[in-house]
Amino acid sequence: MQRLLVALLAAFDAAIAAAVGLAVLLAPLTLLWTLAFGVTADWGALWPLTGTLWEFGHGVPLAVTIPDTLIVALGLPTAAASFAVSITPLAFLLFTLLFAARSGARAAHAGAWLLGALAGSAVFALIATGVALSTGLAAARTSLVLAILLPSAVYLVGAICGGVRVAWEEGDGGLLDRIHDAFDAREDWAAVPVAIVRGTAIVIVAVTGAAATALAVMIALRGGEVVALFQAARVDVLGLTVMTLGQLVYLPTLIVWVASWIAGPGFAVGAGTAVSPAGTQLGVVPGIPVFGLLPENSSIWMLIIVLVPIAAGAFAGWVVRSRLVWEGTPLGMSQRTVIALGIGAVTAGVAALAAVLASGSMGPGRLAEVGPSPLPFALALGGEALLGAAILLLSPRHRDELAEERTDRWLAEMSAEPLVEEADGIPAPASDAARPTGAASFDDTAPLDDLRGFVIPKRDPSDRLD
Repeated sequence: MQRLLVALLAAFDAAIAAAVGLAVLLAPLTLLWTLAFGVTADWGALWPLTGTLWEFGHGVPLAVTIPDTLIVALGLPTAAASFAVSITPLAFLLFTLLFAARSGARAAHAGAWLLGALAGSAVFALIATGVALSTGLAAARTSLVLAILLPSAVYLVGAICGGVRVAWEEGDGGLLDRIHDAFDAREDWAAVPVAIVRGTAIVIVAVTGAAATALAVMIALRGGEVVALFQAARVDVLGLTVMTLGQLVYLPTLIVWVASWIAGPGFAVGAGTAVSPAGTQLGVVPGIPVFGLLPENSSIWMLIIVLVPIAAGAFAGWVVRSRLVWEGTPLGMSQRTVIALGIGAVTAGVAALAAVLASGSMGPGRLAEVGPSPLPFALALGGEALLGAAILLLSPRHRDELAEERTDRWLAEMSAEPLVEEADGIPAPASDAARPTGAASFDDTAPLDDLRGFVIPKRDPSDRLD
């Protein structure tokens, strides 16, 4: 009965996640629809638009086709009549991912993380199928297969990650416990997987925070250009609201672009363009207000910014190493090397995935190549994280670390052996109360010098005698 309840609750979580995601789109669209067309508007197109945008927010590319009448009215070339839009507004995807991780963690606390992840993902796939079948726009079409698979995959990945994180710590009585026991059987390797995950999380959070800070600084410095582009668009309040909301949902995507700029490779805003610390090469840029944040030029001295990911990797290495020492599990050089390599490799994988989602096409012609390139971004960020982590993880151990290790080993030896063993027929006193008057107490170390099995720690000559 408990497993059935876990499955039902996971299914309910998935339904809530899909409903909230659709409602977040439907509510403002309904308001804008009413203001633009009035209460007598054709409401039949509102739900298809909502469903299409929801699918697009989960990574499903759009095939946009502009009607011929609009092509003639705007004077656009015939080649611009159809194009693809594949740069994902990551705000929707991150919401589903985090909601699924929370659901998977709850299922893991109940002892059925895999069942919860599968049940929730199945329900989310059913909802995605219903949305894909009931929505469809002639001007922006999506692939039916991708519209079902990609949202379901996002939810499944989030649920599994949340469930595995909790089940690894608390146990699941199944596959994860067997894997955990296999690592525990090798005591010198047991802490390596957790250390890699912890170090990678620190690097990703640090680089994301640095990218968000850099974006905020650019908004403060170049806010005038953004306002000028808003004014040049010559839109009313309704159009201004639509443009602002559209750019806000792309905020996580812009943070990925800035992270790629910090790592060194930078990003493109069209074929043949580049924005990086080494230099900026721009052609004709679309009049989207957020593009007013792009720097007009760069200096070679801006390459110093790549020290930020290296510092993030060094901080991750310091945290991981301090944690291992605090837990009393000092590892050898081979284990620490694997941890450093793991942090670099997993960071590179996360960077590649983020670049794939944050790059693609946003229009016809030159705009078919926009965003960071996955391979250079992954190699740069992973290599910088590896370098920083290796500096702290592979450096010689500090004397304080060695002293703490010796103290822990001495305490372990003391707790493993009796305080005083019988030597030469002299029985060890049971307690201070049983000791005759005038006999030495346990605080007196001189009478114990000749006893076997007891070693008095040596005093450092530099210590003061108070």
